[in-house]
Amino acid sequence: MKVIIAAAGTAGHINPGLAIANKIKQEEKDAQIIFVGTTRGLENDLVPRAGYELKTIDAYGLSKKISIENFKKICKTLKGFGEAKKIIKDFKPDIVIGTGGYICGATISMAHKLKIPTMLHESNAFPGKAVKMLAKKTDKILVSFKDAIPRISNANKIIYTGTPIKIQKKEYTLKQKEEILNKLRLSLLKPVVLIFGGSQGAQKINEAIVNIIEKKLNKKYQIMWATGPKQYDIIKEKLESKQININNIENAKIVPYIYNMEEIMNISNLIIARSGAMTVTEIANLGKPSILIPLPNVSGDHQLYNAKALENVEAAKIILNDELEGIKLNESIEEIILNKNTEEQMSKNALKISTKDVEAKIYEEIKSLLKE
Repeated sequence: MKVIIAAAGTAGHINPGLAIANKIKQEEKDAQIIFVGTTRGLENDLVPRAGYELKTIDAYGLSKKISIENFKKICKTLKGFGEAKKIIKDFKPDIVIGTGGYICGATISMAHKLKIPTMLHESNAFPGKAVKMLAKKTDKILVSFKDAIPRISNANKIIYTGTPIKIQKKEYTLKQKEEILNKLRLSLLKPVVLIFGGSQGAQKINEAIVNIIEKKLNKKYQIMWATGPKQYDIIKEKLESKQININNIENAKIVPYIYNMEEIMNISNLIIARSGAMTVTEIANLGKPSILIPLPNVSGDHQLYNAKALENVEAAKIILNDELEGIKLNESIEEIILNKNTEEQMSKNALKISTKDVEAKIYEEIKSLLKE
């Protein structure tokens, strides 16, 4: 099998593409797979690191605003269609798969024109512009949330599969939990609240947590907080200005980044985070209560719709970015983790939208399309 996967920009687009590629390779050792991306996004790090070849084309997200800069982007994107066509004709794939983002426009369109089977995977509950525009040209669209299905019109075929993710639900013994927490200088005796804002951190969330620590509101729970590498020193200085040592805070462990995220997510009682598609999927699959702060001003407000997928089954509480501050966040935390019944029910509710065997389902859909 020869496969082109179009994935660019953020980890939320690239990681599902890599998971699909890895599954194909697992099932078919001789499969040939290349990725198409841009020269600007995370694909330039993540794709070669995973062992796949990356071909690049010009592609940009376009706005309706009339400007010289936007006109230049349109010209470069049109050039990208020709670049995508050349890559496809040279590689001669059996199928072209897109995992969201503007990179799919040229790649899927050209594959369709060349009569090559196409497939799109949409990770968000509110589909992006690229998926909606390409719905007629794509043979199959796979979605991560059932809520996305009625939001895609004129599609040939839509299948609910879920999103492939690395982090899986695991059961740890009390001794194993204690060992993990001891390394963080945290205890088994109080609930653990995990806080992160994606790989780069989230300033608004970080400001609220600084406020909680400054006022010592976390007396009844422990904080495990990843600030994001770019914000760690800023947070450290803020705390120092309040005579607080970042390495010596009661009931709190603060780090730039969490490398053993699977362990920490599994042993946490509550997760506070943005609501990217992969984060929401991981929270659902782990069966964790959550407080979600959707990133504002993103295309189609898709993070809000992702968060609502959990809120609608009473598994999460949403706090809008503009309404987030320390005291309000602390109240929401205590409402959940100081009431064991609430925590357990939210956990059960989250599992209602969890997905299993996602990679296997996607692989079967690929095989089915090729047979057709």
